[in-house]
Amino acid sequence: MAKIIKPGISAEAALAADVKVQNIVAGILEDIRTRGDEAVRELSIKFDKWDPPSFKLTDEQIQEVVASVDPQTIEDLKFAQAQIRNFAQHQKDALQDIEVETLPGVILGHKNLPVNSLGCYIPG
Repeated sequence: MAKIIKPGISAEAALAADVKVQNIVAGILEDIRTRGDEAVRELSIKFDKWDPPSFKLTDEQIQEVVASVDPQTIEDLKFAQAQIRNFAQHQKDALQDIEVETLPGVILGHKNLPVNSLGCYIPG
């Protein structure tokens, strides 16, 4: 029999934590929508202890930061970026709508439409 060393939290506790996080994030996003950079600055000070004159980096600042990163890390990031971009393109290509006339006047196909919510009933 397996020995449980550290049990996970209950489904109810996980749901409550998820709802709490969602509410916090929604509040932060609404504050940023309403107050813009002022809200971002307050959050930056609160969480990062960072209060720059401007949040927009100059080209020189960007180059300075990039130059300070280990070259292998840069190569690893470029590799990951290429892999992600390549797979995303394959996913996008697979989501194309299709319409085919299989017989004269018989048109079959599918269309991919985003939905806001979905319900499903599985009997049994």
